[in-house]
Amino acid sequence: MPASTVPDRVAWAVEQLDLRPQDRVLEIGGGPGAAAELVCRRLEQGFLLGVDRSAVAVARSTQRNRAHLDSGRLDLRVGALNDLDVPDESFDVAFCVDVNLFWTGAAQPELDRLHRALRPGGRLHIFYGPTPRDPSDALAAVRRHLEASPFGRAEVRRTDRGSEIRATKPA
Repeated sequence: MPASTVPDRVAWAVEQLDLRPQDRVLEIGGGPGAAAELVCRRLEQGFLLGVDRSAVAVARSTQRNRAHLDSGRLDLRVGALNDLDVPDESFDVAFCVDVNLFWTGAAQPELDRLHRALRPGGRLHIFYGPTPRDPSDALAAVRRHLEASPFGRAEVRRTDRGSEIRATKPA
């Protein structure tokens, strides 16, 4: 994927984040770095940490986002979300696009880790792009998993550009 190409579902998802220039952001499963590119453009004093289990994906994101890495605005790590070692309450926003972790299983260790990593009032956004199949079952599963986690509550929103499940860490 050329650096100038950003899938519509990724652009839509980043638009929904409502980022502030100073936000500290965590991206889960960022793939080749399209969302990281868009997020870093919005951060002036902020920071993005991207984590992906695929070394190939992190290498592609590194190539695509070299200027953001060199500026210190971006850090990329290879690894699983559950193994992520960051200080508690170190992020304002966490998000992922088309990551199946949250609907294929309960993902309770990962949701617990995200809850700890977000500051009070921090937001978790789980996005899925449009699909030819009805995503209702997957969205309902993600919502159930979030509501069984320390987040306790989740909102689902569907549009023609994709679906979003949002949860906020209680203040």
